[in-house]
Amino acid sequence: MNENPLFSKIEETIKNNEIVLFMKGTRDMPQCGFSSTVVQILTRCGVDFKDVDVLADTALRDGIKQFSNWPTIPQLYIKGEFVGGCDIAREMYEAGELQTLLKEKGLAA
Repeated sequence: MNENPLFSKIEETIKNNEIVLFMKGTRDMPQCGFSSTVVQILTRCGVDFKDVDVLADTALRDGIKQFSNWPTIPQLYIKGEFVGGCDIAREMYEAGELQTLLKEKGLAA
């Protein structure tokens, strides 16, 4: 575990959920187009996911960027692994790579 309590919280969230999307807003009410795009992609893939609203917690919004060493939100994690942001998720989805990854991880039919 990390000594930073915020990083520990992030690690727990990622560890305890098979798919986590750190996003602006929620799956039902995304607050930015990039977050909305990734929600739509995951919905089209037919998988459930944990949505974490970074707008509700300023420390989390900054902390997740440091945790992943990735400068933007949203951030997608699958089975504990950082996948990327909106552009990467969209490119993987369009190429069929995201669907393959989800099947390989036992998360999609």
